[in-house]
Amino acid sequence: MEPDVSDAASSRARSIVAELGVSENVRLAEELVSEALGLIADQPDTLDLKIATAALAEMRDAYAMFAPYKDRRKVAIFGSARTSADDPLYDLARGLAQTLAERGWMTVTGAGPGIMQAGMEGAGRENSIGVSIRLPFETGANSIIAGDEKHVSMKYFFTRKLMLIKESQGFVCLPGGFGTLDEMFELLTLTQTGKGVPVPIVLLDAPGDPYWEGVDTFVREQLIARGLVSARDVGLYTITNDCKAAASIIDDFYANYDSVRYVGDHLVVRMRKGPNDEQLAELNELFGHLAASGSIERAEPFKIERRDDDKVDLDRITLVFAKRGYSDLVAMIRVINGYVTSS
Repeated sequence: MEPDVSDAASSRARSIVAELGVSENVRLAEELVSEALGLIADQPDTLDLKIATAALAEMRDAYAMFAPYKDRRKVAIFGSARTSADDPLYDLARGLAQTLAERGWMTVTGAGPGIMQAGMEGAGRENSIGVSIRLPFETGANSIIAGDEKHVSMKYFFTRKLMLIKESQGFVCLPGGFGTLDEMFELLTLTQTGKGVPVPIVLLDAPGDPYWEGVDTFVREQLIARGLVSARDVGLYTITNDCKAAASIIDDFYANYDSVRYVGDHLVVRMRKGPNDEQLAELNELFGHLAASGSIERAEPFKIERRDDDKVDLDRITLVFAKRGYSDLVAMIRVINGYVTSS
């Protein structure tokens, strides 16, 4: 049961927000202040208060750092901090980031050594964003991003992962240890459960060194065989050993598809070129099961989308989404992308 926030705290929150002159998202701002006042009034122990304070401060710093680049496309690259500069994976990460930069993408990494530094070397300082973690054995950001305004340092892994995932539209995972596997599986979990938006996820191996193929075998022979995940969930990721192919997978995911938004029970899928009648019929035949009721339909922007001026120039389809089968939603996006590549 969630503790109630007192009427006095709610009233004080409204006064504080008004004093600050907040004019947008007023209700959310009042809730944030009210919950903060409620937490203080609860008199939590020192550690709990330290965690809440540090997490909020880190998120504020990260939001401010990312804000100037909100309209730039970004790919997060995950991989081991222990990868040496003479490892083929290092060259692969560097080549990938360079290719992405040439195609207009910024690279976001954890700002450490190894794969993270390789990615930033390939992207160049001007196209790199770093979200580092303070660890006893990692003294700071790598030389590519240290001292840059596009770098923020964090104490907690959970706030760091939040920002790496929230701010990126594509993901490439290279071989790594527990941290890399944690990032990769959390990313898959967020996409599988709908807690994250559909995104391209690429698992990049070095030629002749099938690290991710081994992970894929584990998923198929253990997780799928035991009924712990759906066989369709392997469609959430793509394995390759070619950096240009990896960049193309990221690009192709947005060949036509742009974004999704929920409006009540409706899932709205926005794209540059909507389906014709034949293509719409195909979508319903292949993915009609994603609708809890009715069918997949073409739609005009919803009232709230117009109010927010949210992608109103794009075509869109909508359905009363059953909120399951997110791997099929990713598959539907790939079909939608075919509307521009096949025409």
